[in-house]
Amino acid sequence: MSKITTELLLERAVPRSTRLRKIETLNLSKLQLKTGDLDPRLFSRLRHLQKLDLSDNLLDRFPNSLTLPDLRVLNCNNNKLEDVTALKQFPLLEELTYENNVYLTLNDDYKVMFLLQNLRLLNGKDITKLANHVRRANSHKLTSKVTAHWKKFFRDQLPEKHTAEQVKSIKKNFLKSVQTNVVYGPSSLSEFTRWRVKMIAEEFLANSLGLELNSDTEPEEKTDENEEESTESPREAAEDVAQVGDFSSYISNVTVTPSKRKRNHSKSSSGNKRSKTQANTEEEAAEDVSAEPLHFLQCHSKGNSREDFKTQLWSCVFEPVLDSGARKDPIVSSSRTVATCGGESVCLIDCETGTVLKKYKVATEEFFSVAWTTLTMVISDSRKKAHNILAAAGRRGIVKLIHVAADFCYGEIKAHKKPIATVCFSPTQETHLFTASYDKRIALWDIGIPDCDYNFKASQLLVLETASIPLRIALVPTCPEQYLLAGCEDGCFAWNIKLDKGQKSRPFEAIFQFPGEESMTTSHRVDGLAFLNDDVVVSKSSKPGCIYLWSWSKSFDAKGKGCQRTMSAVILAELEWSTTDMSYLTLSTCPAKEYVFCGDEKGSVWMYNLSNYTTAWGSPKGKRSERRISPTQILAWPELRVNGEQPPEILVNNVVADPAFTYLVVLTSVNITAIWKKS
Repeated sequence: MSKITTELLLERAVPRSTRLRKIETLNLSKLQLKTGDLDPRLFSRLRHLQKLDLSDNLLDRFPNSLTLPDLRVLNCNNNKLEDVTALKQFPLLEELTYENNVYLTLNDDYKVMFLLQNLRLLNGKDITKLANHVRRANSHKLTSKVTAHWKKFFRDQLPEKHTAEQVKSIKKNFLKSVQTNVVYGPSSLSEFTRWRVKMIAEEFLANSLGLELNSDTEPEEKTDENEEESTESPREAAEDVAQVGDFSSYISNVTVTPSKRKRNHSKSSSGNKRSKTQANTEEEAAEDVSAEPLHFLQCHSKGNSREDFKTQLWSCVFEPVLDSGARKDPIVSSSRTVATCGGESVCLIDCETGTVLKKYKVATEEFFSVAWTTLTMVISDSRKKAHNILAAAGRRGIVKLIHVAADFCYGEIKAHKKPIATVCFSPTQETHLFTASYDKRIALWDIGIPDCDYNFKASQLLVLETASIPLRIALVPTCPEQYLLAGCEDGCFAWNIKLDKGQKSRPFEAIFQFPGEESMTTSHRVDGLAFLNDDVVVSKSSKPGCIYLWSWSKSFDAKGKGCQRTMSAVILAELEWSTTDMSYLTLSTCPAKEYVFCGDEKGSVWMYNLSNYTTAWGSPKGKRSERRISPTQILAWPELRVNGEQPPEILVNNVVADPAFTYLVVLTSVNITAIWKKS
């Protein structure tokens, strides 16, 4: 039974009333109301209601047919609202407040300013001037861009005599294309812009071309944006937008000339204008991957300076796709949102559009690593929902926990007294986080699950003692709750991390030795480490110009006695790589496509397609490839000019592909994030 009855409405009227139609002011605050409690049939009788207070409830949205034709003032503070578009049903609304609804962002402010033509006050601030700009100047500019996009790319596709099927196809493609490619205003408002562009495009097709849209169009992609500066409130950011106008995270005045890179043993595809080189081998018939540079972003600048080409970018990881929820992309099946970190900021980037969706800053921090997990959180009474949580850590030894959909850093863990080099979550225990620090320790934390008020309790479960600074860590895929592998400043080590052993502080269980210049050695810096599949480990660098692939199961003897044993890595193959002695240019893998990626000291990305080798490596005999495997392809850094000049020496610190290998994100030493797309 609904909590709201006729008797309750009469009792909560101000002043109390005897008839619903006479009520002008109504206070329904602090009643634990949910959306289902707002009965449209009952509310439709409140024909003269002008002021409504729904604060301090549990509303996640508004029903679409409350029918309050005279409503002028609405208070929705302290609810769980996720969307504001249903407020358009109150066209006479003049004053609106919805503070402390953590899922609402600056984009929602702009939506209500556009939808509610009479709105004067939003969250206590006069928005008249800004609202007029949004409704007129902003709409005019976007309309021009949408029209130009149609004329340039789609007008000629529609034949004079067209079938219904042709119209349907063009409409669908146009709506997708225009939302992806029409960009305007600050990056923090990109979701509002996308929402308006879709609306304008639909109106354009219906009015200008007479193409009425069916209800089977693609659903709108829902994303949430954060303000550019973490120290600003969304309201302050809204005021700034009216003053500063357009903002772009792209590098300004850029000229990009794709280049070819040739190597003595490689053959470039003739007529190919993309920046790539193919290396042919006798054993390998893999085709050249057609990839092209999409975006070059400078979104980690200190103080948002356009002149910052010194900030180092270190880590990037693609956001997991939720089975359901606002972040699932209707256009592509794989996540195209990537988290990057470097300097004082963490950014979320849409790889397709190059839009910086969110930016989180800590002025005194230098972030080195980010990692994702998905937590099932209680967002209202017994209502659970899966949300992606981002962990970010760096020089201060503190882990920041960010609820991305809410644009909210809800907590921190003071994990180490020295910098944290890298972090990773367990694939099987969603709350288990490993942090590897310059204090020569790797800690396992249970970060807990925050409640609806973001209260959480973190606890340390385990400490792994290392002989040198850990640089990269990886959980063994076949037993992620039992063994962890770490590449360190002075070797490659393994630990037993099973929690039922009782020993909270543990030394390493094994150290692996690799071929050196003259003999097997354990003493070498391992600054790249990842699993290619359940068994094959990829690591660098025990000697210049080489990346090793080796078998975990054949190298690690779990039945051996004693602790801190030295084991020889069973080498499966060597990958040819740059001969540079530059450290900390790390590697990554794409297990689903059996690729290895590693950047070099010249801005290039070395790519290895190993699909023709893994079957032989997985056989009982584990046949080793006798000679070094050349890269399948090298993506050379384009001739990028900023303000007419080339950036300084470019090191590729990290390069990561999404799970489907659609996008390749390249992080550099010169504050440039490059995004490539596989055609």
